[in-house]
Amino acid sequence: MRTSSFYSLVFALLTCVSLTAIAAPVKAPEVTNAPLVQDVTVKAPSGKVDLNSADAPTLQRELAGVGEVKAKAIVAYRESNGAFASVDELLEVKGIGKAILDRNRDRIEVN
Repeated sequence: MRTSSFYSLVFALLTCVSLTAIAAPVKAPEVTNAPLVQDVTVKAPSGKVDLNSADAPTLQRELAGVGEVKAKAIVAYRESNGAFASVDELLEVKGIGKAILDRNRDRIEVN
């Protein structure tokens, strides 16, 4: 009888300890106040693009309406005919029309 009482007391004690450990408040992990949304801003061109020195990826990235093919055509024209004398000479490049030139006139220069 003593043994069974002893075991019952030990069982009750262990049950209370385990319930206390489970029910004890746990320190919440520190949460940093990270922004939920990244601040994305559109990068404005830092300056004008020089038609005589810019490479095809730069022309493609900085000029509106100029994709990979037109950018390569501008570089090819420059390599075969020499440096651009004026911004209006860009109209002689195949695929570049007045609309594209007007849209980008404030973004390009000739040095």
